[in-house]
Amino acid sequence: MAFAVKRGYYRVKYPRLRLGKDVEIRGRVRLRRGVRVSIGDRTRLNKLVRFAGPGEVRVGADCLLNATWIGVWTTVDIGDRCLLSDCELMDNDFHNLPPLMRHAPPMSATRAPIVVEDNVWVGAHALVLKGVRIGHDSVVGAATVVRVDVPVGVVVAGNPQQIVKKFDE
Repeated sequence: MAFAVKRGYYRVKYPRLRLGKDVEIRGRVRLRRGVRVSIGDRTRLNKLVRFAGPGEVRVGADCLLNATWIGVWTTVDIGDRCLLSDCELMDNDFHNLPPLMRHAPPMSATRAPIVVEDNVWVGAHALVLKGVRIGHDSVVGAATVVRVDVPVGVVVAGNPQQIVKKFDE
């Protein structure tokens, strides 16, 4: 009953939020800057889960988002059965890289979609940057900075990220 009340509250508060069947909001949810968010069936949101930007976030079914922050100017797609633990996903750089352009409005080169495939675990304090695809069944270790694609079925850790384990071995 308590989860149904919370779902109703957030549907009214955030018209751009779509919640699937039996979503459990165990903490709080915050949407900013016109972001559109779709959460799949039976997904659980713990602590404060934040979404910001003018883009779109799609979260699959049976996921857990725990104190996650997603900054989205294009799209962030998260598959089914994913675990996101106190991490950040940003599909944009917020500023242009060239010194003379840094205070100008961001150009299209400053952003690219993020895709997190099914059954991915992103550890605490990890940072997933623009244009990255994380392959299904992979793990991103705690405090890892993900700058390039992660293959299927591996564990990556560190900065820069390195493959430290392959699950087929």
